[in-house]
Amino acid sequence: MSIRIPFKKITIALHILIWSVLLLLPYLVSNAASQYSIGAIPGLFFSLIVIIHMAIFYIHALLIYPALCNRQYWWLYVPAVLVLIGGSFPLKYAIMANWFPDMLQHYSVYKFVFAPSVGIYFISVVYCKVVDRIRAENILKEKQAEQLSTELKFLRSQVSPHFLFNVLTNLVSLARKKSDQLEPALIMLSDLMRYMLYDTTGKKVLLSKEVAYLNSYISLQKLRFGNDVKINTHMAADAAIAHYTIEPMLLIPFVENAFKHGTSYTAQPEINIRLTVHDAILTFEVANKFDNDPLSSKDSNSGIGLANVQSRLQLLYPGKHQLSVVRQAPLFHVTLILQLS
Repeated sequence: MSIRIPFKKITIALHILIWSVLLLLPYLVSNAASQYSIGAIPGLFFSLIVIIHMAIFYIHALLIYPALCNRQYWWLYVPAVLVLIGGSFPLKYAIMANWFPDMLQHYSVYKFVFAPSVGIYFISVVYCKVVDRIRAENILKEKQAEQLSTELKFLRSQVSPHFLFNVLTNLVSLARKKSDQLEPALIMLSDLMRYMLYDTTGKKVLLSKEVAYLNSYISLQKLRFGNDVKINTHMAADAAIAHYTIEPMLLIPFVENAFKHGTSYTAQPEINIRLTVHDAILTFEVANKFDNDPLSSKDSNSGIGLANVQSRLQLLYPGKHQLSVVRQAPLFHVTLILQLS
């Protein structure tokens, strides 16, 4: 099992590592005999200068840049930077004059003492720009994720009304026939509603639950149609799908579509449903006979279910699914290949 370390902790650790190396550099590359000097610069002085550079870096990055580097206070930014960098020069000179007077005789080291203040400032500017860009990208990703989440919730909310519309139409048909199957159909509908209301609130559900839901829906349709419609089903065994999860109610629109358009307008209606799983790849096929007359099977709600599921697939399984819809009389054949998790 891999452990993901938060980016913020990695950044803090990297800062500590870099400044620690710089502070201890004289003691890593030199020895006590030379007072841990790097050239003409004593080790202790080098470490004190690093502390001043740390102050320049973080005062600029954490105070001056976020407070003044904007359209409102940009005119204060330059004076603040000049004070910050310029203030480091007399501080460094005071340390040299009071604690390391021998260094005053080595004019060649002055450029290695004073110039880095300017260099550290520019490094701090680059750091701030990079942080701003990363922060902007993260905000954009959060907005995109929120937008996708909102769109997904909307698509999910469409499933239940669409499902209920189709099922209630089925129950009306049973009621008109005064069928004895109406009561068991209502009980079965109750079980389906329980699944929709309580088991599909999370991000994903067990594939076994989704398959059980499909089987219940198909059983409900069998109660309605009896022997008038030939229904062939093959579902993967529970052992083959026990550990996989799937977006809830992702498969039902294909089955709904088959019963809606493959039972009322064609002689000898037949519906074939097949679901298999192999090496974490789900293959779901639904085929039904249909009437090729373009005026016979169209209504204002046609295509809602399939359009919905196509949008959800693009949001939830980008690059992890293949959807094939073949309409070739007399068969309408849908094949979904999906990489499971």
